[in-house]
Amino acid sequence: MATPSLAEHLNWHVKQWLHRRLARRVLATPPIATGDDGVILFSMIGTAVLLPYLVAVKSLRQRLGRGRVVILDDGTLTAADHAVLAQHLNRPRIIAIGDVDTGPCPRGGTWERLLTILDLRSRAYVIQVDSDTVTLGDLHEVRAAIDAGRDFTLRGEASAERRTAPELARDRADVDPRAAGLHVQDAAEAAIGSVELPGHGPLHYVRGCSGFAGFAPGGPGRELAEGFSLAMDAAIGRASWSRWGSEQVTSNFVVANGRDPLLLPYDRYLNFWNAALFGRATFATDPAFVHFIGTYRFHGDAYLAATRTAIERLRTA
Repeated sequence: MATPSLAEHLNWHVKQWLHRRLARRVLATPPIATGDDGVILFSMIGTAVLLPYLVAVKSLRQRLGRGRVVILDDGTLTAADHAVLAQHLNRPRIIAIGDVDTGPCPRGGTWERLLTILDLRSRAYVIQVDSDTVTLGDLHEVRAAIDAGRDFTLRGEASAERRTAPELARDRADVDPRAAGLHVQDAAEAAIGSVELPGHGPLHYVRGCSGFAGFAPGGPGRELAEGFSLAMDAAIGRASWSRWGSEQVTSNFVVANGRDPLLLPYDRYLNFWNAALFGRATFATDPAFVHFIGTYRFHGDAYLAATRTAIERLRTA
């Protein structure tokens, strides 16, 4: 990847400032609806993403029509942040990251988030949503997955499919999972064919995105994640497995091994990868949900436009 020019670097920071200024308008929108309907909207956040998070979770709640909020505090939320969250999200439960036991799994890298989700799913349908997402349309596929008790995930790319571990391993047969510099996702996918978990049948995997994923009640809990993590420790080494990205690999693995998991259609649920695929303020398709990946988040003005649209809909609802 080419190193960004000074002009591109400055443009990114200007767009970030403009977005934060725009996102403040979410503070003038009504609080979300109250009630416990068996669905949890879950995120790990800190003070730096408070405003984008409010846009993300309030636009999701509006278009989904379900869910109460539970938050994992990354350790930076202030008393003022807690007051804002209480006002807008009807006093959500907030869990301190230091209170999460990661057991044999790595700490950090959002592992606390995934393991908390797997604990919460014993009692509710848990939807993990990142703060850099915006919901723009009706989420009828997600509601159907909730009603059917199916897990779901945002695909990592349009071509992503659920595959058996042996199939994936055959495709990665020429990759050394312990090679220096190999991304943790590539290393894990190359090693997954060697994973054996007692009590589980054929294992599956999907290259999904943990920025938006659903975990049905009664599905695999933290035991599956812990077993997979220990297997990856042995296969690629603890130091490699502890790198950023191993939590997303495990989230993908857990979803893929759930009951009849749904891979959301990519024309309606997508990652914003490259501004060249989109107009200045419009998308190539008419998406219901967009995850604005950090590298490309402020390319063009798509994130600004989506945020503005979501806030206007919240204000006029």
